[in-house]
Amino acid sequence: MNNKTKINEFLLLGFQNLHHHRIFILLLLILIYTSTIIGNLMILILVSNRQSLRNPMNFFLGQLSLCDILISTNVAPNMIHIVVHNGSRVFVRGCAVQLFFFGASALIECCLLTMMSYDRYLAICKPLHYLSIMTMRFAYYLAVWCWVIGFSLSLIIHISILELHFCDGYIIDHFFCDLAPLLDLSCIDTTKVRIEVSVVTTLLGLVQFFLILTSYSYILKSILHIPSSFGRQKAFSTCSSHLIVVLVYYGSLIILYLSPTKGNYLNQGNYLNFNKMLSFFNTVVIPLFKPYRLQPAEQRN
Repeated sequence: MNNKTKINEFLLLGFQNLHHHRIFILLLLILIYTSTIIGNLMILILVSNRQSLRNPMNFFLGQLSLCDILISTNVAPNMIHIVVHNGSRVFVRGCAVQLFFFGASALIECCLLTMMSYDRYLAICKPLHYLSIMTMRFAYYLAVWCWVIGFSLSLIIHISILELHFCDGYIIDHFFCDLAPLLDLSCIDTTKVRIEVSVVTTLLGLVQFFLILTSYSYILKSILHIPSSFGRQKAFSTCSSHLIVVLVYYGSLIILYLSPTKGNYLNQGNYLNFNKMLSFFNTVVIPLFKPYRLQPAEQRN
């Protein structure tokens, strides 16, 4: 490191070669971001103000909307700035802060989806005990723990990233400060950070995904034992929205982080574009099109 210059800022390239499409892309991003914020705020307002919608499942939906506002606000405005200026410079600490909120929102969302699957498990598999177990007070308690766990684990990784030094380059071919390209620019050993990320991903992400699959295996088993087709349809309708959210969210994460590595691509540029498109879908598009459907009062259990 003594012979290298320490980097204090990065250059985010975003999507290059937009040329004549830049105005269209800019207006599209502004429309998507505005619609995402308005739509999720409306969900929060409805869940908070309408008595008929005050139940644990809709409360978790409101928390999920708040999480989507966080991740969209963390990524979309900076992406708009990159499109306007054909790139954006960001200080190392600012990049680390963006990565911190990105990681926290992803972890919080995983926790909330797990809590929602548990809520549906109780509602369908143990309907007689649902109201006594899943009270609003218990739902508040679970939601608080989701946010505490998400921010705490992301803070641990954030502290380790602040200890890194960057001197091998300053260009990040992405539209936000993602972890992988950031670690690639470090000129000191990043094994500690990679181990921490692997542990968090395994213990939190995969375990919670397994818990969701387990909950829905019991839910499916209970639905199939309902004698009438109307009863099966009604039971499935109470969890269909959440199931679609889980499939879309985890599906995009699996494709993004388990996709082939650079070495498997004939052209490294293809890999980078593929990664950026999946990240754009996961951080900008999904928060807009998540299939929320508030559960009416008569379907609480």
